[in-house]
Amino acid sequence: MELRSGGGLRSGLESALRNAVRDGRLAPGTRLPSSRALARDLGLARNTVADAYGQLVAEGWLTARQGSGTRVAPGARPQKPVSTSVALAFPGLAAGDHLPYDLRPGSPDLSSFPRTAWVAATRQAMAKAPHDAFGYTDPRGRVELREALAEYLSRVRGVRANPDLILVCTGYVQAIGLLGRALTELGGRRIAVEALGFPDTRTVLRESGLATVELPVDEYGADVGTLSSLAAEAVLLTPAHQFPSGVALSPERRTAAVAWAHASGGVVVEDDYDGEFRYDRQPVGALQGLDPANVVYAGTASKSLAPGVRLAWLVLPQRLMEPLVRQKRLADRQSPVVDQLTLAELIAGGAYDRHVRRMRSRYRLRRDRLVTALAARAPGVRVSGIAAGLHAVIELPDGYPPEADLIKRAAQLGLAVTGMRMYGATGQRPALVVGYGTPPEHAFAGALDALCTTLAP
Repeated sequence: MELRSGGGLRSGLESALRNAVRDGRLAPGTRLPSSRALARDLGLARNTVADAYGQLVAEGWLTARQGSGTRVAPGARPQKPVSTSVALAFPGLAAGDHLPYDLRPGSPDLSSFPRTAWVAATRQAMAKAPHDAFGYTDPRGRVELREALAEYLSRVRGVRANPDLILVCTGYVQAIGLLGRALTELGGRRIAVEALGFPDTRTVLRESGLATVELPVDEYGADVGTLSSLAAEAVLLTPAHQFPSGVALSPERRTAAVAWAHASGGVVVEDDYDGEFRYDRQPVGALQGLDPANVVYAGTASKSLAPGVRLAWLVLPQRLMEPLVRQKRLADRQSPVVDQLTLAELIAGGAYDRHVRRMRSRYRLRRDRLVTALAARAPGVRVSGIAAGLHAVIELPDGYPPEADLIKRAAQLGLAVTGMRMYGATGQRPALVVGYGTPPEHAFAGALDALCTTLAP
């Protein structure tokens, strides 16, 4: 939502709301969040939001009644119909953006980004930064961030991290692409991947020159016992919390993956995208701690902070450092310095830890609300994969409509969701993958209601 168009924050908010009604993103009758809730989510003064609501009520775009809140006026119609065909055909990250509620996985609650702490950390980092920080610097990343990450990852995730062996990247996709090209440069031809996962990850690896072969996924995680027969030089795993099934790699398979790498000289790539968010016990320690010489640890700020921060990191074995640095230099020379220094300050000053703890508590409460609501309103479904992470798997029993039909039904209720088949599931029971971390706080209750209505018997 662009808030600075039209001169000033209030007029920018008014313009954004008018446009949302015009193009159908806000349908007639849609209840808007309270002025207090929206002001908190957007970082505005409450009076700014209240004044914008009042202006749009006066213009006829909104209505406001005691006890029923502020809603889109019944006569406020979109200028042209909004088609949902794209969302139904491919419910990806962009497909359902026009819907008022979003429970697709892959994103945290963006309204909870720690804006105040980020601004304060930026000021502190800028006051400390040497002049040469703003020139062409080490492609591995600023030393301040690499040192902060080494301490944090060792303390929180059990990673054996040397700052000299950390490579800062411009997001996880770049990190995996650089790693794929480096492995190809070293003679690699095939990489094993979990049969369930984000399709884009496989595409990036294939574009880097590696063929992908699949490992089956069951209740114990990826079946790494087949690695020796696949003739792959590397394997990409999500040991702490497999996406989208939500299972953790069993201790026996963790040991087997490390033993395979040690015996074959292969590389295990550990994707730890939401390893900090564990609810039933302490987070499972990183696989990398078992064998730093053969395991690449990949982490990112996309779930702990926000995807827009565009920072990720690889903790590398010594033998991979030189080819990865070469690939990074060719890709974009270095990641944004100011963001690196700010994140380093957040971690070193303790604000990052406090934010993660706060969000872990908030997401756990949301998970509990999801489970409770489904037990009451859709008792036939089974919820799994909820011990960690920001999403749940809702398994559909016999007699339920197919995934595609439920996704269509949800879209008609203004809710964007995805199904397991989007992530590679073929022979398993149909299921929805629900990202309960995605909505802002004011929209979570409405999203949950739409989901329960979709799944009601």
